[in-house]
Amino acid sequence: MMNYARCTTHDSVKDLSIRQLDHLDDDDSNSIGALLFHIASMEFFYRTWTFEERNLNLEEKQFWDPGLKLGELGREQVKGKDLAYYLDLLKEERSKTLDCFRTREDSWLDIEKPLNHKPSNHYFHWFHVFEDELNHRGQIRLLRKKQRRAGIG
Repeated sequence: MMNYARCTTHDSVKDLSIRQLDHLDDDDSNSIGALLFHIASMEFFYRTWTFEERNLNLEEKQFWDPGLKLGELGREQVKGKDLAYYLDLLKEERSKTLDCFRTREDSWLDIEKPLNHKPSNHYFHWFHVFEDELNHRGQIRLLRKKQRRAGIG
């Protein structure tokens, strides 16, 4: 399922220019580039939190926070990169995640670990990672449609 979600994300951003990746639909929106960075950021965070059983260190936070938090921080810091940058980042993070999954038995998914002070397990954590990607892929498709209508391309 994770690989299918990623494939549909790739299809949604095919051939985008830096201008399209950085375009802001309005003052409060996230760019497509920021959404792609967010998807990679979420994967990095959840892999670190679930497989390594730790929080992000200061250096990791400095790099990933614009993607994790989005909003003003993302608008300020996530821009000027070409599509290859985001696709390479997504590929690298997914490769590391799959390597981690290969080291675990399926029963690892059942290990309980609260999320936002609510009961949860690793299965749900990783469901959330690709569910979040699918939601943002929907946003990306909407933003692309709006860009086409506005002649941005």
